[in-house]
Amino acid sequence: MTSFARRSLFLSAVAVLTAATGCSSTDASASIAVPSPPAEEAALCRALDGELPDSVAGQDRDDPEPSSEFTARWGDAAIVLRCGVPRPVGMSDPQGQGVEVDGVNWLLEERDAGPRFTTTYRETYVEVTLGKQYMHDIGPLADLAGPVKKTVPASL
Repeated sequence: MTSFARRSLFLSAVAVLTAATGCSSTDASASIAVPSPPAEEAALCRALDGELPDSVAGQDRDDPEPSSEFTARWGDAAIVLRCGVPRPVGMSDPQGQGVEVDGVNWLLEERDAGPRFTTTYRETYVEVTLGKQYMHDIGPLADLAGPVKKTVPASL
């Protein structure tokens, strides 16, 4: 086989692999960015991790990689929690939307991929991203509000 033919075969294989990768669905094993909260907040996040439920909105817990006490996931990346995240820029927006679920206030950020909620008035920020199937459903927050309320004190 000539070097030109080998190179053409190699480039064809690369093109097929690239196309296949671009068409793949959400990968449940996909890495999720792990927050790096200060020590005081990290302790709150560890306490929260110990209280998180085994299932949320009927989805079983299946934590992402890398394994961390600061992240949790339920379902096929449908519900992802990150604790100790930085303060969202949207909290400075006077037009920002918020919801209250079982005594926990959340900032709502609407995104094409699904809504993102971040706790407000708590000693550390807890972020929950939901898949598109929860575009108009805050039900998963009901399963998470109790553990947040129990372990992350209000900061009024």
